[in-house]
Amino acid sequence: MSEKHLFTSESVTEGHPDKVADQISDAIVDAILEKDPMGRVACETLVTTGLAFIAGEIHTETAYVDIPSIVRGVVHEIGYNDPHLGFASETSAVITSIDEQSSDIAMGVDTGGAGDQGMMFGYACTQTDVLMPMPIHMAHLLVRKMSEVRKAGELDWIKPDGKSQVTIEYVDNVPHRIDTVLLSTQHSAEVSHDEIEAGLLEHVIKPVVSGFDVDSSGYRTLVNPTGRFVLGGPQADTGLTGRKIIVDTYGGFGSHGGGAFSGKDPTKVDRSASYAARHVAKNIVGAELAGECEVQLAYAIGVAEPVSVMVDTFGTGKIGDERLTAIVRELFDLTPKGIIERLDLRKPIYRRTAAFGHFGREEEGFTWEKLDYVDKLKAKA
Repeated sequence: MSEKHLFTSESVTEGHPDKVADQISDAIVDAILEKDPMGRVACETLVTTGLAFIAGEIHTETAYVDIPSIVRGVVHEIGYNDPHLGFASETSAVITSIDEQSSDIAMGVDTGGAGDQGMMFGYACTQTDVLMPMPIHMAHLLVRKMSEVRKAGELDWIKPDGKSQVTIEYVDNVPHRIDTVLLSTQHSAEVSHDEIEAGLLEHVIKPVVSGFDVDSSGYRTLVNPTGRFVLGGPQADTGLTGRKIIVDTYGGFGSHGGGAFSGKDPTKVDRSASYAARHVAKNIVGAELAGECEVQLAYAIGVAEPVSVMVDTFGTGKIGDERLTAIVRELFDLTPKGIIERLDLRKPIYRRTAAFGHFGREEEGFTWEKLDYVDKLKAKA
């Protein structure tokens, strides 16, 4: 007898307050790394009505960056340019409180050790062509499409803030049917709910859903369920860096170690080791050694080698998980230095990761998405 269950994931637009904060933090990381690839950044952002507050620790020997200009540039590109939205690129205040990185931490990092303790996870599966779970991948594409039609002027009443949510029905753990698609978008006051519903269905939902090889007959659509979403963005909801970590990863499908990515340079293993774990998991699935794979790495602050490496294929592996773990340890240098060099992480590549997900994006700069270890894994297995 077949077993059915529903699974739901959400994503948010680039104008969601938390994502505004993430993008500002990562734009500052990029600005430092562009001038000083060895720079160290731990940068947090808070955005609220008329205000962006930037705090953190930065260490660089050579770089100077104009943080207020970076903030205003990011906010402008996202689309908050109207003072009536309560948060705008030209009129909002920018406050900074930046300190030097702790010398106690630097002492361990300078020798190649991890910038902190903690555990990080990477995940991959065969549900989509980019080896991501279907609900989160579809949710990302929906908000990305919503941003595209807003910026192209196709639906000029869309404002920057918004969310998506996708529920997929699984049969025996395989995506079978789209159950529900939910879209919420901030909008102009004068547009009617019927116009919003019709516009998003035609210009966003249908084009995205048609790209998936899954039963899309009769799925339910929910558009702005409260009926009105005029007040939005940082005016309606304070945004913070690192508050959308499940959106950033696998939509709840894989495990999460708890550490955020944005605002951190690659010596912080919260970011770089999570990318490395995804790289390993994706290559294992890409090599057809498993239909589903999760990789856990764990580190001690100041220590280079991970304190543990685990590969779990949930019973789908062609060889045992213990053997796969040994192969991974042999093939992949999982020290912070090894990860940074292999994935070429000392570059200003992070602003683009801070909206629409860090994984499943086969674009330039997303080096952890490359299937460049498939042949090596097959040979060892």
